[in-house]
Amino acid sequence: MAKKVLIVTGDAVEALEVYYPYYRCLEQGYETDIAAPTRKKIHTVVHDFEDWETYTEKKGYGLEATKSFAEVNPDEYDALIIPGGRAPEYIRLHPDYGRILRPFFEKNQPIMVVCHGGISLSPIKDLITGREMTAYIACKPDIEALGATYVDKQTHIDGNLISGHAWNNLPELMREFIRQVENS
Repeated sequence: MAKKVLIVTGDAVEALEVYYPYYRCLEQGYETDIAAPTRKKIHTVVHDFEDWETYTEKKGYGLEATKSFAEVNPDEYDALIIPGGRAPEYIRLHPDYGRILRPFFEKNQPIMVVCHGGISLSPIKDLITGREMTAYIACKPDIEALGATYVDKQTHIDGNLISGHAWNNLPELMREFIRQVENS
């Protein structure tokens, strides 16, 4: 039976942080759903580091959300991916979001969180307190406010929690994610 992976996101997700894991999971033979607040074509964004003191943002490709958050039964999945971008700012406010996240953490299933994805963990702060993770440096105060220890590394593994600084860390993140999914 194929492993099942859930990617949770929404409009303004960073394009590479959703496309790369999505297609890599499909390539691995995993059944993979993309869930968003509503089932629709989500809008991605492209973040880049140019000559600004922060990243720039441009419109990216569209991508179909195969499920709405209300339709997600987390017990049907073996692993979870939370990409970054600006989507984490608002998906954490959705009433079903915490219900979706909680079982993955409670069952110790593989969870990959990239860039700004870590700020979306606020609905399950009780399960994040005491954990270690990394994220884009601008998210450090948010990660610490969750009670987690911010680790100043490009990628960090704290048991089942695989976290990365940004999209350029995806090869290493996906290698560890797939290793954990295969061994779960």
